[in-house]
Amino acid sequence: MPYAWTKLEAAPEQSGAVWLLTIRPFRSLPRRGFVLFIAATALALALPLLAVLGSVVLWGLLPFFLGTLWAVWAALGHSYRTGMLTEELRLGPGEITLEHQAPGRKPQIWTANPYWVQPRLISQGPVADYLVLEGGPRIVELGRCLTPEERRRLREDLSDKLAALRTIGAD
Repeated sequence: MPYAWTKLEAAPEQSGAVWLLTIRPFRSLPRRGFVLFIAATALALALPLLAVLGSVVLWGLLPFFLGTLWAVWAALGHSYRTGMLTEELRLGPGEITLEHQAPGRKPQIWTANPYWVQPRLISQGPVADYLVLEGGPRIVELGRCLTPEERRRLREDLSDKLAALRTIGAD
């Protein structure tokens, strides 16, 4: 699952975070698969070159072979870099904090009082069932890399945890 809840142990005198939600994009191709795919692609592209081995035509086709192999490598590398996106949501009785960390960028941090925060699904957003958090200084998105079903499930989990935190804060 691309997201996971972790229960944090906070000291009783601290009003620190109780829950940590970590969201990462799903990786369908592990590093070993990346290496195997590049090797298979290089082999498949090199097979037609065997027919022209030893002729001048090989030198005319070789740049296209290397260019294609480089383009596949670069596209998969870009996919891995964008897959390093991480969102961390810390829930505590006194504060909710969302940190959005994209590769090569400064982290974006949003904080609010959990008593006022409501997770909401928007059907006409940039993605299907767009999940947002309302109730802070601005509306922020959460879990854009998740599937619509995962965003619906996350909204339910988050609503339950926020309701539990409100009862802790009321005591």
